[in-house]
Amino acid sequence: MESTLFTVNNVWMMICTALVFLMHLGFSLLEIGLTRQKNSINILFKNVFIISIGMVLYALVGFNLMYPGSFISGVLPDYFIDLFGLTLPENGLTAEYADGGYTYWTDFLFQGMFAATAATIVSGAVAERIKLGSFMIFTIIYVGIVYPITGSWKWGAGWLDELGFYDFAGSTLVHSVGGWAALVAVWLLGARIGKFKKNGSIGVIPGHNIPLATAGVFLLWLGWFGFNGGSVLSADPGKTSLVLVTTCLAAASGGLSAFLVSLLKYKQYDLSMFLNGILGGLVGITAGADIMSVTDSIIIGFIAGTLIVLGVGLLDKLKLDDPVGAIAVHLICGVWGTLAVGIFGDLAGWNQLGYQAIGIVSIGAFCVISSFIIIKTLKSTIGIRVSEIEEQEGLDIHEHGMDAYPDFGLNQH
Repeated sequence: MESTLFTVNNVWMMICTALVFLMHLGFSLLEIGLTRQKNSINILFKNVFIISIGMVLYALVGFNLMYPGSFISGVLPDYFIDLFGLTLPENGLTAEYADGGYTYWTDFLFQGMFAATAATIVSGAVAERIKLGSFMIFTIIYVGIVYPITGSWKWGAGWLDELGFYDFAGSTLVHSVGGWAALVAVWLLGARIGKFKKNGSIGVIPGHNIPLATAGVFLLWLGWFGFNGGSVLSADPGKTSLVLVTTCLAAASGGLSAFLVSLLKYKQYDLSMFLNGILGGLVGITAGADIMSVTDSIIIGFIAGTLIVLGVGLLDKLKLDDPVGAIAVHLICGVWGTLAVGIFGDLAGWNQLGYQAIGIVSIGAFCVISSFIIIKTLKSTIGIRVSEIEEQEGLDIHEHGMDAYPDFGLNQH
């Protein structure tokens, strides 16, 4: 019986790993769909690079940084770099590993998929004007060091875990970590040419393929069943089914809320808002998907969808250009979802709300400072923004020497 349960847990975790991997295709399609044709290859290249370098870095450095076993002063992992970081524990393939009972290798692969997501969030926010080389350097440092250190504070049994901070699957530890870096990057990078006009009006820069963006969101929604479902860390039928239900309902509620609020605000049925509302609901429920009721998840998703519309409007007022809405989705809704743990569900209470706020502020401060240092250094040395002519003609031609849709010609940008 124990052997059967171990196998079932392990198989479920591997299925969830595959679903989270599929999310990277979803991010890719969403990002190219909401941006212009002339930058499609550049965005796809970044997403392929992120998952590739992310997995290697997590094997060499990140996994042991995130799960160090001990800490220096409760904050810094008592381990910094070991080029052969993955070392199979005794009986790691047959004995129960971690809470759910599955192999060491399965745990590494599942957690590694999460690590790459943080940089993917930044990719969409800085699309169409960042130098590819600079973005790659940033990704290596942020995914290799910053993400696993913040993750260790909670998931690696660090000081936030001891405090009582709760983040089931990463509203803060994954999504806000990427969102804070996206905010800093967008600020330092500046807006795309034509986004904010001299007369104060906002230039509309439509995406070139909304059907692809829609397909991307459906893939992300599907992948989130693995993202949250796998975070149960077992195939426990009661816990897993609850998480899948709360995840799905929050997504649906978030989408409905975003389209309704945008309809009231702008008098249009905005599909892009609908799509980002779905994602906002998913991000919002991620921190507490295992401890929320059906009603709680619908309310959390509904508020997240509203925040999407308000957040996009706020960013425009601040003249922060985020082509895909990544900051509203991952940062604003990530913060909301983390706070929601102290407001709804099994842990609701003032003390828990305080723990959640401490986690948000501490991780936010660390990510903002770290990303600012990295990006500012790149900006002052090799530069982070492409030239005006490169931006106007497209990064695909200038950085990759090819066009995503050559049969349509360069006049279809």
